[in-house]
Amino acid sequence: MAAFKYVLAAGAAVMLLGGAAQAQAPNIHAPKPSPAVAAAVSDPGRPAADTARDENRKPAEVVAVSGLKPGDVVAELGSGGGYYSRILSKAVGPRGKVFAVVNAAQLAARPAGADAIKAIAAVDTNITVIPDDYTTLAALPQKVDMVWTTDNYHDFHNALDIAAFNKAVFNALKPGGVFFIEDHAAAPGAGVSVTRTLHRIEPAAVAAEVTAAGFKLAGTSDVLAHPEDDHLKQNAETSVRGHTDRFIMIFRKP
Repeated sequence: MAAFKYVLAAGAAVMLLGGAAQAQAPNIHAPKPSPAVAAAVSDPGRPAADTARDENRKPAEVVAVSGLKPGDVVAELGSGGGYYSRILSKAVGPRGKVFAVVNAAQLAARPAGADAIKAIAAVDTNITVIPDDYTTLAALPQKVDMVWTTDNYHDFHNALDIAAFNKAVFNALKPGGVFFIEDHAAAPGAGVSVTRTLHRIEPAAVAAEVTAAGFKLAGTSDVLAHPEDDHLKQNAETSVRGHTDRFIMIFRKP
């Protein structure tokens, strides 16, 4: 019982700290996508399996919210099948770069897990696949303008020292650089308690953890909000898959 009370107290503290950070950050309603972003999303080379997901994922609006622009250097963490990799590659253009960072330990255990992103990088030559320990990001060859991750932060919580991870992201960025996080929202008060079970995380917990690494929360967005979501179902359950309430946070390195 004492341990349970401690968890509640810690969760309340996280909620208060994170809530204060969110209260100070502006909500960014979907700006009009730039020509570069619009062209990246409408690129005819994108596979049908990706474009079929656009209605739910709203990539043009999401990338527009991030502020990504041609010439930027981006480190994408957790590329998966490359849904956003292709878009980021086209959005930053030939003068930009995308470092698709794959977890070195996971790659060693499951080498075929990076086949999809490697195939994309063979075509989109401004993408470089980089195996790395996510708690150092030491393999990145240069400082980057943006670190991008979508639907993965809760998973990082399950596998990494999250404080070390957030600090590694901070160190990987140029001054003024952006840490862009989109993920599935857990219910208020849930904190980090459902990252393994529901594969969700409370936005206030993310705000508290990331700002503790030195970041400033520069903005949030409700572009992917689904207020009808009760936040109590696992994010892949049939009834909510593709329609979970997802949050966007933009953190900036001072």
